[in-house]
Amino acid sequence: MEENKELVAKFEEKVRKDLLEYLHKKEALDEHVPECPDVEEKWGEIARAYLPDGAREFQDYPVVSLGWMMFIGMSMAFYWDTDWEKYSKEKNVYEQLRDKKGYDNMDEAVVEMLGYSGEAAEKITEVVADCAARVYGILNHEHVEPGTPTALGCYIAALHQLYLVGMAMELNALGYHMTPYNPNLN
Repeated sequence: MEENKELVAKFEEKVRKDLLEYLHKKEALDEHVPECPDVEEKWGEIARAYLPDGAREFQDYPVVSLGWMMFIGMSMAFYWDTDWEKYSKEKNVYEQLRDKKGYDNMDEAVVEMLGYSGEAAEKITEVVADCAARVYGILNHEHVEPGTPTALGCYIAALHQLYLVGMAMELNALGYHMTPYNPNLN
């Protein structure tokens, strides 16, 4: 069992590094990635709600199953920025997002909610699809036997990192840049 935990932890770190490197190159994230403990704290609740839908869809639509979690992370950052007092108390955030246009169209619902349209909407959707495809590729290269506890652990680890980079990317887009404080500025 300890071996499985170690493998999953290494896999999650590999996913994190790959996504951050890719998003830095795309200039979707600054070198210092924004963090938001409030949104990170909601991960467990979001994951438990998402897992039945995501796992079911993974069989036929793995990139969608992975990518939707990145959109959810983006949504949570948006909620944090707009009215966290309200959204932090919500118990069905994932279900509310999903039910706006249904699971299959959750990407459209999130993109609209975030205010992206036209070329910007296409660009953000493409970045999320690229990230999900990258993660799926990493997952396939692990050669983990499907249906095992290790496979589930790797899937959840992948979702976790997609959630976090989605959050960070949206925070960055909202203007949260983690730059050092310079007390000499007048």
